[in-house]
Amino acid sequence: MKIVVLSGSARTGSVNRKVAGIAARALKERSADVRLVDLGQFAAPVYNADIERAEGLPDSMSRLKRIIAGANGLAISTPEYNGFVPPLLVNAFSWVSRPEGDEASCAAFAGKVAAIMAASPGSLGGVRVVPRLRDFLAELGVTVVPGFVTIRSAYGAFEEDGSFTDGANLDAVAGLMTRLVAALQCTGAEDKDACGSLPKASGTTGQ
Repeated sequence: MKIVVLSGSARTGSVNRKVAGIAARALKERSADVRLVDLGQFAAPVYNADIERAEGLPDSMSRLKRIIAGANGLAISTPEYNGFVPPLLVNAFSWVSRPEGDEASCAAFAGKVAAIMAASPGSLGGVRVVPRLRDFLAELGVTVVPGFVTIRSAYGAFEEDGSFTDGANLDAVAGLMTRLVAALQCTGAEDKDACGSLPKASGTTGQ
């Protein structure tokens, strides 16, 4: 199975980029084919129908669209901007959702399964963005696995090498990635009775 892992922040030293990296490693340990995407490498103008009509999708967004379309699942770690999904993620997914040729709208997201994580320097760990990102993804046609991970006080949550200082955070991310892999296996299984063994869902907040 192919899984795209990305962060809703492109900032150097972003705590969400660190979480995304940890999630990518956990997925590789579960035999997933992982692509860690840096949205900072996919610069694009703010979505504007006039630009789309005159020029089509920017090359960067066409590349991102192909990457997402070719994956089975997504793992997203995001900050919250005023309690909402950050503009970087909204803009990228807005472009990627646009149809080309005879495509249906949101074709690149159709049938995808996703897991949501958030990290914040505050005491809430970005939890306010979770339901909003879940709704956003649902509108794109993405199924989000039950549960989530949030990392509170995130500026102090990492070692210099990018690993977590607290093993509980690693366990939370690893558990959510196990759930994502299990959900994707279930999606492709001919015997749907196997879905009864999916890991128990929970909303998880790291320290």
